[in-house]
Amino acid sequence: DVPVLGHCLGGQLMAKALGAAVTRNPVKEIGWGMVAVLDQPVARLWLGADLPSFLSFHWHGETFAIPDGATRIMASPWCPNQAFVLGRHFGMQCHVEMTADLIRTWCRDWAQEVEALAGRVASVQTPAEMEQGITEKVRALNAVADRIYDRWVAGLAG
Repeated sequence: DVPVLGHCLGGQLMAKALGAAVTRNPVKEIGWGMVAVLDQPVARLWLGADLPSFLSFHWHGETFAIPDGATRIMASPWCPNQAFVLGRHFGMQCHVEMTADLIRTWCRDWAQEVEALAGRVASVQTPAEMEQGITEKVRALNAVADRIYDRWVAGLAG
């Protein structure tokens, strides 16, 4: 039973492998958005008791259902199933692994998708909006990622 951690598509694949549905999200979620950490003991175990919410990065149009036996631990206004935990496994929809360079690359590589939706869909930001305060936002996001990764790595020891 090797612990698995999945981001976005990885979280969707984990959910699917565990028997849960993966479906189109009601809206695309692209850019920075708040994620609530749900008041669950397992959420505190993974993220600490001092983190009720955080600003995360998002880029998805699909979402997963929570697998049987798993606990939903994070939610956002645009996508209620942002993360689940099942034992030592952690699946998430949001992107805590981001760097400023990676965000800029995605904005460049998928410019058509953003241009088609930004300004028309509230859950999609423009590249300029994503760039605002990017250094500080990424630094704070990486601190959240460290909490998750530290707990996940501890699970590798068995």
